[in-house]
Amino acid sequence: MDPTHLGPEEYGRDYDGFGEGTGRRLPSREPSPSSQLRASRGGPAAPDFGQQTPQQARVVKLISGDCLLTVNPVDGSEVEPCPPGEQPDPPVKRTAAERTDRERATAPPVPPGPPAPQLPLLERAEERERLVRLLARGRSVRLTGPAGSGRTALLSAVAADCADLAPDGVVRLSGYKRTVTDLLYGLFEAVYDAQLHRPDRAGLLEKVRSIGAVVVLDDLEFGGAALEELLDATPECAFLFATTPDVAAPTADSHLEEVFLAGLGRGSSVELLERVVERPLTEEEANWAGDLWFESEGLPLRFVQAGALLRQRDMLRTDAYDGLDEGSADAPFGHDPDADGVHIPLPSLGEGAAPAALLASRLSGPARDTLRLAVALGGEVPHQAHLPALVGDTHADAALGELAGFGLLSPAGPRYRLAAGVLAQLEAAGYGEDSTDRARTAAQHYAWWTGHPSVTPVRATAEADAVIAAMAQLVPGDGAGQTSVAVLLARSAAPAFAAGLHWGAWERALRIGQEAARIAGEVAEEAYFHHELGVLALCSGNPDRARAELETSISMRGALADKSGAVAGRRALALVEDRAGGPLPGGRIPVVEELSAARHEERIPPPVGPAAAVTQALSRPYGDTTAVISRQTAPKAAPGARGGRFAVLGGARRNLVAAGAGVILAGVLGTVVTLGLTPGGDAQGNTGVTTEDSTGEDLQDGVPDDGSQDASTPGDTASSGSARTPGPSGSRTTPGTSGAPSTDDSSGPGDSPSSDKPSSNKPPSGKPTKSSSTPKPSTSPKPSTSTSTSPSGSPSPSGSTSETPTPPDTSDSASGPAPSSAAASSPAEATVL
Repeated sequence: MDPTHLGPEEYGRDYDGFGEGTGRRLPSREPSPSSQLRASRGGPAAPDFGQQTPQQARVVKLISGDCLLTVNPVDGSEVEPCPPGEQPDPPVKRTAAERTDRERATAPPVPPGPPAPQLPLLERAEERERLVRLLARGRSVRLTGPAGSGRTALLSAVAADCADLAPDGVVRLSGYKRTVTDLLYGLFEAVYDAQLHRPDRAGLLEKVRSIGAVVVLDDLEFGGAALEELLDATPECAFLFATTPDVAAPTADSHLEEVFLAGLGRGSSVELLERVVERPLTEEEANWAGDLWFESEGLPLRFVQAGALLRQRDMLRTDAYDGLDEGSADAPFGHDPDADGVHIPLPSLGEGAAPAALLASRLSGPARDTLRLAVALGGEVPHQAHLPALVGDTHADAALGELAGFGLLSPAGPRYRLAAGVLAQLEAAGYGEDSTDRARTAAQHYAWWTGHPSVTPVRATAEADAVIAAMAQLVPGDGAGQTSVAVLLARSAAPAFAAGLHWGAWERALRIGQEAARIAGEVAEEAYFHHELGVLALCSGNPDRARAELETSISMRGALADKSGAVAGRRALALVEDRAGGPLPGGRIPVVEELSAARHEERIPPPVGPAAAVTQALSRPYGDTTAVISRQTAPKAAPGARGGRFAVLGGARRNLVAAGAGVILAGVLGTVVTLGLTPGGDAQGNTGVTTEDSTGEDLQDGVPDDGSQDASTPGDTASSGSARTPGPSGSRTTPGTSGAPSTDDSSGPGDSPSSDKPSSNKPPSGKPTKSSSTPKPSTSPKPSTSTSTSPSGSPSPSGSTSETPTPPDTSDSASGPAPSSAAASSPAEATVL
């Protein structure tokens, strides 16, 4: 036991505060993810046995190409450009001793129990010599044979003969459920030592191109163009492929050598059967073996399993004979009392050709449960360390040796799986009736195990095939909670596969988890899987796929108000757009905004004043109809200015400010145009301050208002504030000086004023011109006086008002000037005018 945790068997100690008596129950291990999931969803939670140790999230940082990938199981993985100084050292090749240690570590474990007999390689000498000769000349060979023909045993013998042919030795790989990319990275990891470093596609091709090794690849599952891609990427390697006839053939222009592997002859088949039984065959057994050879076409696997049947028969005879000697009343079935000893009939020819069901019926209970579990997982057999927990028997780990000794298992990479044809035979015998429940039990166990901090990513990736098989059996599921268990397993196992650099299993787990989350209606988990798929696509060099997955994830997390998850997605999306070579479009950002970005975003300063906007508008040429609000590209940021994401997120607010400035500009322009069109202005640009009390009735009577005020009215202020731009003649009106004379130095003697009545030809006398009409009270509530300069240059007397001169050819002179209230019209009316 752990010395830091005292067990109940340590007596004589007093424990306070827990239970009664002198004993104390040990706190249980960390709660499994399944119990946490049930508790979070309102279901019955697992019982709590004391204080639980908090489970830490396993965060791993690794280098993928020129990016730093942080595998975060909580909020999702984060990817960023690798900071300077954190680039890993160039990978170096492993030594011969290191390659041997790695091959031993990745080999299938030796099953517990008595060792199985070593079987010879019969009738394979010619094929073995030919394969070694072709590989020594640098030729790649494709070995084709039916399942159970002994391809794996022949590959092991050839690999031992070619150990010293290539500088990088012999590399053993498994093509079972592997793609071209998986095999290339597997070759790279077998030859190079690169901890937590996964090169990009270009770096991978550069490294594998320099590998010179004999690559022995078993269970190849592809051909055609994919096979040519693998060969072209590794020109210095000699491959020995082993595949079945149902796999696609190489291309027509391929330079692969083809070697076909047939079954054994009758004599060799009988000899192999005797080696398995470890005794000579009787005449009856030899005749039965001859019929079996004709039925099975001499496949070695069938004779290994037939030998297992004969061994079981011998054990049954021994047990039955011992029972008779002890006086047992139960005689074995088929016992011939007249014969010497105990007679048990031989299996039928059909049972010999498909012996899986008969062999399983004579196995121990844990071994049969292991077979049922393997059927539920689609033929995948879990590691022997998991069998006691999955089967429910403390001695279930010994079942692996029992199954391997009877020829029911075959190696597949670092693990075992059911031998060829065994899965179909067991399913026909009814071993798959409770497959769903067993797959669910395996999924719950693997969800707890892969998420435990003590489990390294290397151990998790070694069990990847069984974990993915458990997920696949539950999706789509009809039972209650099946898809939720698959989601939980995918959420726990996917980060471990990513940290273990087994990205093929990482992608399969994410795909299955995303589909399970969609079926179960778990939007948050579905968004997580979309985010992880986007990060995987980004690191794999597929920006289009990454953009689609990340945008989907950001939208889902935005709907769920998941701020941290949305921030992580936007960061990855910004890197995608940066890799694509363009700025991040504003239309791609969802409605949910980042709080920190809104906090630090620069605010657009308001315009200085209407005069600046008017000057800018008037400086444009006439007829320029460029829209004020437009979709602009991001300008080049000035040094020291804030940019990046924050500048992009402010684009919508800049458009709003521009729209407001446009409205202000329209109002100012309308005011200027209205004032310019008022008939009271000077034709030469000498803009005087018009009185607001000069109504149409007063001007028609020709009686000006003789009232005066020194204070400026609001109308005068607006007029003077809007007419600060000098006219064409250079005249200027000083604002806020009502009643004071205003001189015009630019007027020449030829600029004679005109009034409403015909002017006389008398020369100006220098005296102010007065109206001959009697003054009439004004009806304006706020009268104001306006002084003008006479033609002689002397101002009019204070208190009298002179009529504003108008051009004689003005069309409005007959009807009188328009009311001055037009200057206060709305901007829309001014724009129409």
